[in-house]
Amino acid sequence: MSSSDTTNIWEQTTAPSTSEDNNNEEQSTTTTESSSEESSYQLVNPKDAPKRKIDKSQMRSIRVPANRYTALKAKWESIYTPIVEKLELQVRMNTKRKCVEIRLPPDSDIDVSLLQKAADFVQAFLLGFEVADALALIRLDDLYIESFDIKDVKRSLTGDHLSRTVARIAGKDGSVKFTIENATKSRVLIAGTRIHIMGSFQNISVARNAISDLILGSPPGVVYNKLRIISSRMKESF
Repeated sequence: MSSSDTTNIWEQTTAPSTSEDNNNEEQSTTTTESSSEESSYQLVNPKDAPKRKIDKSQMRSIRVPANRYTALKAKWESIYTPIVEKLELQVRMNTKRKCVEIRLPPDSDIDVSLLQKAADFVQAFLLGFEVADALALIRLDDLYIESFDIKDVKRSLTGDHLSRTVARIAGKDGSVKFTIENATKSRVLIAGTRIHIMGSFQNISVARNAISDLILGSPPGVVYNKLRIISSRMKESF
């Protein structure tokens, strides 16, 4: 065997060995790369994941009382329609927390005051006002709701005396309440011992004074005369 043949044999035998070495090197590099990639990805517990922060100034949450849950379900279409179509806000009923949530659409230029209007509208309905009356809070400005308890005016009222006071405020078939509403251009709601008045600041003040006189024992006729005088003065001022 010549020397040239010997070199050819070595070339043939060493060549596969170099390819195997290259394959081993490639496998080692791929395993190190895959291990480094696996180390870069870490499992995160969903509870430990960062939560998206919600700007509370762009959201309102109104709690739904248990006694108004059925009424809200029945009138839900009449409630969300003006909020979505007129105010262009987003609203939903959170059944888990039992509250109505209203928020501004993302990336919108809507005034935040409309968000408060929608919250007042929903709150008025949950207090017991009719939907048609509560809509005035959306359509008109400078309308408010003031609430107080009968015992805030006279703490000594209990039992039958308290029941008679509520009846005196309402009147027969609601005649006294309707007279106060018409004279003061407001809406009065009697819910147990709680009185809710919706109207402008001046009208709420007049209606509250009339109701307070009835709670303290003034006859309805005396209260009517005061309301006539005050309402005539209000018309003259305008």
